[in-house]
Formats: sequence, C-alpha cells, structure tokens
Amino acid sequence: MTDKNCIYLKCTTCFDICIHCEMITTINLGERARLRLKNKQINKQTNLLVLVGGSSSPKFSEISVLIWDDAREGKDSKEKLVLEFTFTKPVLSVLMRHDKIVMVLKNRICVYSFPDNPRKLFEFDTWDNPKGLCDLCPSLEKQLLVFLGHKCGSLQLVDLASTMPGTSSAPFTINAHQSDIACVSLNQPGTVVASASQKGTLIHLFDTPSKEKLVELRRGTDPATVYCINFSHDSSFLCTSSDKGTVHIFALKDTRLNRRSALARCGQGPITGQYVDPQWSLASFTVPAEPACMCVFCRNTSKNVNCVIAIFFTPDGNCNREAFDAYLDICDDDDF
Repeated sequence: MTDKNCIYLKCTTCFDICIHCEMITTINLGERARLRLKNKQINKQTNLLVLVGGSSSPKFSEISVLIWDDAREGKDSKEKLVLEFTFTKPVLSVLMRHDKIVMVLKNRICVYSFPDNPRKLFEFDTWDNPKGLCDLCPSLEKQLLVFLGHKCGSLQLVDLASTMPGTSSAPFTINAHQSDIACVSLNQPGTVVASASQKGTLIHLFDTPSKEKLVELRRGTDPATVYCINFSHDSSFLCTSSDKGTVHIFALKDTRLNRRSALARCGQGPITGQYVDPQWSLASFTVPAEPACMCVFCRNTSKNVNCVIAIFFTPDGNCNREAFDAYLDICDDDDF
C-alpha cells in the first residue's frame, strides 16, 4: 500500500499482510492453495494484491506482474488472479493507488491506468535502479511520483495528474546526493520527499512544490545501508532503519526537538562543519543488526501518540515486532 498502513511479508509459498502491524491475512500460494482471512476488506482500501515472481524457486516469472482479487469467488487460487502484465525484463517493484499502477524495472518506470481496462499512460527512463526504488503519493489531491533521475544521485518528480498521457514532458530533477541513492520516500500529502544515498550517513528532505532542500538529517558518521525511510501520518516525525541495527527518529514539525552537536557552539571549521550543520535524531532504539528491519509509524490510541513499529526477521525465520512510543520523553538534552 502506498499509504504506509500495510506491510507485506513475502515467504517462499505465501504472503502475509499486516495492517497497522497486526497480522490479518495469509495468502498461501502452495500446491494446495489456501486463503485465510480475518477481514475480507484490507483496511477499507482494496481487495487487490499485486504479486511479482522471483526468488530461487519462483512460482511466477520475474517478468510478470499478477493481480490477486480477494473479493473474487472461487475455490482455486488461480481463479483469483484476474490480471497479468508481462515485460521483457524483471519487474523489481510495484506501486499502486486507486487509479494507477506503477511498474519499476532496472532502467524504466511504466505507469498504467488501473484497475479497469489497464492501458499504458507513461514511460520514464531512469538511472540504474537494481533495488526498484520509487514512491507514489496516495493522496487524492496529488498524484506525485518520485523515482531515480538520469544521473547518479538525482531524483525525478512528476505529477501524473497534470501530465498528459503520451506526451514527452520531462519530469523535474533534484540533485539530491553525490553518490547513488539507496532509499527514497514521500510523505502522505506528497509535499516532502526524503532520500538517503548509498553512504547512508545523511537524509535529505526536499519541498516538492519548490524543489528546495528543507533540512539535512544525520543518521550517523559511519557508512550504513539504509533499509527504509518513513514519515508519520501528519508528517511531524520521520523514522529510518539501517544495517547498524538502529532505528532513528527525527522531528520535522518542531525541529528544536532534534539533537545538535555541541561543536556548533565553537563555530564551523573545515573538519567539524559537515557534522555541525545537520540535525541528529531526537531518539533511537536498537534492533538486531543482522536482519533487514522495516520501521513505520502507527497510532497508539491508548496513549494518543505516534508509535514507531520495527519489524524484522530473526535467523530462524521468526518475524519479530517491537514498539517504541516513549521517544518524546527522552529528548531533554538538545546538544551532545
């Protein structure tokens, strides 16, 4: 889901679907296909699920994208596969909103109308994109799409609502980083885009209407692989995880909550400047460093606060979920 309410956990024979980090669905694609549901409607959003083939023993081809309709009646799982898109190269990721579906290939982005009578609307060329990086705004008011640009470290932004299908109007380019981009994310209204490079030390935030840099957030000083970047629903906070085994939380609405280096009081120098300028996280918590970790914001209704949820797999295959909702209580010191 592009609204960040859902997390999909892909196994060799099934897909588990979490809503607000509570398991609600298991779709089994084994020889004896089964479908177990607690709720037929996924958070009142859609009954459609996108499946992409791959892995060591794929059930579906990696060049095919299949659409699973959970509302469709039928005992056989094949009867629920209602649409198929086929490409000449592997599909690396797929994004979906209520009226469009986006397929991400290594050097190309394909946008189709969806779900009735799908037809290709747009095609965009990109820099090498082996991770399938792309994000799509779910807002009804804005149909913003962000993806890799034509050169190293650049991003392209295009408003699909204001671009005519079949036209060659060029997306707007942001030179976000000096090295290849490793992660990119839009906030829910589509007004801010955040990105991290392969170096993984800094997160850059840009205003999408003006394309100007808003702030620079420092994850750390050592290089790291950034797994994900996500905004809270009201865009007041941002969380990110990496292979350092740490989830960092930054304040965006009230940036005074973020920590700053005490070196800032000494003035900038040729060495300290790069560490003084950016804002450091207001809080962080640790998770196992070995498995990839995804982090998202959920609403803790009992405490009426944003809760950060970290989900990761242990080496034995168990899926763990950890919650952290006290980060505003530990940010008393502004400097470190």
